[in-house]
Amino acid sequence: MRRGWKMSLSGGLRCCRRLLSWVPVLVIVLVVLWSYYAYVFELCLVTVLSPAEKVIYLIFYHAIFVFFTWTYWKSIFTLPQQPNQKFHLSYSDKERYENEERPEVQKQMLVDMAKKLPVYTRTGSGAVRFCDRCHLIKPDRCHHCSVCAMCVLKMDHHCPWVNNCIGFSNYKFFLQFLAYSVLYCLYIATTVFNYFIKYWRGELPSVRSKFHVLFLLFVACMFFVSLVILFGYHCWLVSRNKTTLEAFCTPVFTSGPEKNGFNLGFIKNIQQVFGDNKKFWLIPIGSSPGDGHSFPMRSMNESQNPLLANEEPWEDNEDENRGPSISHEAYRVQCWEPF
Repeated sequence: MRRGWKMSLSGGLRCCRRLLSWVPVLVIVLVVLWSYYAYVFELCLVTVLSPAEKVIYLIFYHAIFVFFTWTYWKSIFTLPQQPNQKFHLSYSDKERYENEERPEVQKQMLVDMAKKLPVYTRTGSGAVRFCDRCHLIKPDRCHHCSVCAMCVLKMDHHCPWVNNCIGFSNYKFFLQFLAYSVLYCLYIATTVFNYFIKYWRGELPSVRSKFHVLFLLFVACMFFVSLVILFGYHCWLVSRNKTTLEAFCTPVFTSGPEKNGFNLGFIKNIQQVFGDNKKFWLIPIGSSPGDGHSFPMRSMNESQNPLLANEEPWEDNEDENRGPSISHEAYRVQCWEPF
């Protein structure tokens, strides 16, 4: 009975935690709904007198609003992608690993298992990256999220404002959300500013709309400043082909630490997130290349890496001889094949 009471309490706490995790999202949704009301009704329909100006404001506003809400929805409800079954320990390997009491033997077991996988990053001590909670060998750039309680492919960070883990499956949508958020706030601020001045100078009657217009400009400017800083930081990360975690902790490869190990050059770095087809860059649909388990790497000594210099196809049987550095074109061929 006591055990059942503890389990019920634990389940209740988990439920409360899940509900509380949606509070930041609810706050954002309420602010956005109010901004829609304040802009469309109190500004455009009540304050703005020119019919042509009303139409122009509303058309551009709704065009931005659609992409803003669309990318926010995709950032929230696109589930983080987990490593496929190939990286999980089999039942027999898991049992053998857990029954082994010697750490050096466990380490060697993981090394032997990792030889069959396209894994080239290591821990700081040089050991194979292993998640003892998910019981899997972590693919390159994969990390365990304690909030989501899972390993996430190319994990960037866990964002409370979308109540989701940002990684390979939704990083593009998150960047687009930041971009359209900045544009949304900037558009509101620039179009509202003229009427803010008029209310401030007393050129317009002091009615209910005055409060909404004044406060709308303040909120838009406040969010714009914070969002443009965050968006600028992630643009820098994309230009270097880094995640937030990799920016704070340098990846370690089989040959040692390399802070620019995934840097392929500015254009190819962008293509790693948005894809090769530029017409999909602004639309929130999946276009990132690969499957999130393997990534092209920059050679630590490019002059000694004919693959990166000549961009020749990468063959599976040459994997162990040529090391972790593979060309971008070879990666495109390799990663689209399911493991």
